[in-house]
Formats: sequence, structure tokens, C-alpha cells
Amino acid sequence: MTPDAAIDIFKNLVMFSLTIIAPFLGVILVVGLIMSLLQSVTSIQEQTLTFVPKLVVLALLLVFLAPWVLRNMSEFAVQCITRMGTMGS
Repeated sequence: MTPDAAIDIFKNLVMFSLTIIAPFLGVILVVGLIMSLLQSVTSIQEQTLTFVPKLVVLALLLVFLAPWVLRNMSEFAVQCITRMGTMGS
């Protein structure tokens, strides 16, 4: 394996990881911001008030995005396995 191929594989892995995790991080960020604003407006300083809604939204998002995540992960795995077959020759 050449260094260029290793760098290309690593770049593809990082970009794939960011693509998969970005929707989850974005939604959790928005929910956290909304809950922080709600806390500051109501002067409630309870730590679980931000944690529980994030957990519920993350669980719902995971259920709805599971087919998309699994499809992308299987396509990426097929690409990696196919690439491994061509590296040996």
C-alpha cells in the first residue's frame, strides 16, 4: 500500500464518520440551545432539565435515521472490501 492510498482511505473514513454523526450532533446542539434558553428565561438551574430532552430526542432521531445510517454503513463497508481486493494485486 502506498502512502497516498493510506491517506485516501483515512480521508474517506473521516469524511464518512462526519457525514454519519453530523445530523445527530446538529439536532442535539439545537435541543441543548433551546433548553439553555428556556432555563435562563425561567431561572431554573436543574441539570437534568437539559439532559433528559437531549436523550429523548437522540433516541427518536436514532429510530428514524437507523435505515439511512445502516444503508450508508453497508455501502461504505462494501467499498472498503472492494478496495481491499484491488490492493493485493
